[in-house]
This record gives sequence, C-alpha cells and structure tokens, in this order.
Amino acid sequence: VQLQASGGGLVQAGGSLKLSCAASGRPYAMAWFRQAPGKEREFVAAITWSYDSPWYSDLAKGRFSISRDLTKNTGYLQMNRLKPEDSAVYYCATGGADGIADARQYDSWGQGTQVTVSS
Repeated sequence: VQLQASGGGLVQAGGSLKLSCAASGRPYAMAWFRQAPGKEREFVAAITWSYDSPWYSDLAKGRFSISRDLTKNTGYLQMNRLKPEDSAVYYCATGGADGIADARQYDSWGQGTQVTVSS
C-alpha cells in the first residue's frame, strides 16, 4: 500500500486543519501518528477501513475526528481547537490488524506532513 499524506501547515492556536491520506490499496486500518522534535512517535487516531470504527488516543478525543472515504480510498484527520503542543510531523499509516494503536503493527507509512500551531 502506498500512501500520500497532505494537508499540514501553519495555523494559529484554536484553529483547524484537515489532513488527508490517499491509499493505493485496501488496508485493515489507517492510523495517524505524530512525532515532535525530541519526542517519540505517538498514536493519534485510527479507523478500520471496512467497519468504519474509529479509535482515538486521549490527546485526540473531543478535538480530532478520523474518517475515511471508500470511493476515494482516502482517510482524513480533522483537527480542531489546535494547541501549540499539537505541533509535529503527522504520519498516516496502514496495517494495524494486530494492534491498532501500536506503530509496530503498521507496515506502510506516508512521508509525513508538518503541522505547526502558533500561540
């Protein structure tokens, strides 16, 4: 599965961004992870492709929404009420059948898109 992520950018605190990730195949799940400088990669959210079941980390609950469009084979991460601490490179990934929040269970990764939230 090849992935192409897009939608990152610079936004003020409290603003919104919507990330997109186009997939070339039909995965079990698509997830978003993020990595800030000097920090480990962390799980943000995931969605199962066939069942449309979302999973959220605590940092995403109430602010972020994950979705997918089967007709476009594309996943989305809508991020609202962004905070400066949300600044990171966001990666989409597919896989996750043996652990939907575990980065080690994802075998295809997009190139990452930078999200910067200014205060």
